[in-house]
Amino acid sequence: MNSNPRQFDVIVIGAGAAGLMCAAVAGQRGRRVALMDHNAQSGRKILISGGGRCNFTNLHCAPNRFLSKNPHFAKSALALYQPRHFLELVERYGIAWHEKTQGQLFCDHSAREILNMLLAECERGGVQVLLNARGIAVERDSAGFRVVSSQGEFETGGLVMATGGLSIPRVGATGFGYDLARQFGLGVVPPRPALVPLVLGQGEEAGWTALTGVSTDVVAQAGGGPRFKEKLLVTHRGLSGPAVLQASSYWRAGESLIVDFAPGSNVLGSLLQAGGRRDEAALRQALRGVVPHRLAAFLAEAGAPGGWSNAAIEACERGLHCWAFHPTGTEGFEKAEVTAGGVDTDGLQARTMETRTVPGLFFIGEAVDVTGHLGGFNFQWAWASGVAAGRAV
Repeated sequence: MNSNPRQFDVIVIGAGAAGLMCAAVAGQRGRRVALMDHNAQSGRKILISGGGRCNFTNLHCAPNRFLSKNPHFAKSALALYQPRHFLELVERYGIAWHEKTQGQLFCDHSAREILNMLLAECERGGVQVLLNARGIAVERDSAGFRVVSSQGEFETGGLVMATGGLSIPRVGATGFGYDLARQFGLGVVPPRPALVPLVLGQGEEAGWTALTGVSTDVVAQAGGGPRFKEKLLVTHRGLSGPAVLQASSYWRAGESLIVDFAPGSNVLGSLLQAGGRRDEAALRQALRGVVPHRLAAFLAEAGAPGGWSNAAIEACERGLHCWAFHPTGTEGFEKAEVTAGGVDTDGLQARTMETRTVPGLFFIGEAVDVTGHLGGFNFQWAWASGVAAGRAV
């Protein structure tokens, strides 16, 4: 190794949402900061998020909107840096924004505005951005940490890992952060795809893919997780849409996905009325009142009652509110919006994100075992954990 590596107070590895925020905060505290990434461009996930408009936070951010082995871990960072704080930054830069459903905030124009804002904040802090840093390796020495890459050799007393998870490998996602965590003796909760479409296999459920493109409002639940009342979308491989993506974070192989196709509705009440018509045509007609026609015809056939008695119709009604799908898997990290699992929070300090056993080493953002719901929550975790580390490192 070079006997005269370049010196920095802080090196942040990973120039995504969390890394950019952390570097900016640390730099503006007067720290000498290098922000390093193996990609040729910073913030690639920011640019593709929210359909190119970046769902940058959610007004209803609360700890119960996050999944982790330790459900309390995220509370401190989220309390220290809230959605209103990020919104103040957005407005300071004159970025136009709007609120969609359920507190989701988006740029009016382009996600690039958020990236440019973060880069400007890094520039304000004198952060040195080092892209195309290939072959990054880290060792601990008497001075703290020595980082070697194609961009040279560096020494620092504070090392922040903002390397993200495994989701969307086409934008450069790798497992480097997990490897480094293990190198320094930290635990890693097995990573898995989250906010991801679910695949239906062969057999009876394969017939659902004939409804590709059909969308309807449902309540979906998996693995004893929360019930999500949003849209379900049938795809050529299985199920997607916000309700399914949300539930997928709680789903495990071998479990069912339970769907209520008519939340709050008594669909078949007309069939139970005295003198009411009781046949397949009446069933389809009743279903058309709550779901799209193609789906109504499919449910009428796939969920037809075993007769037209009151008991059979009531059982059919219950089935519509508790339809069990049996996914064979997910569409994987390629289609997952985020990664669940990651660096075990047992090894981190909640207020600073510093590791408990290796002074000066921090993990933030998606690399950590904290996964938000769909709708801006994962960005808020990136900002909050980045600020927590940036103030402490």
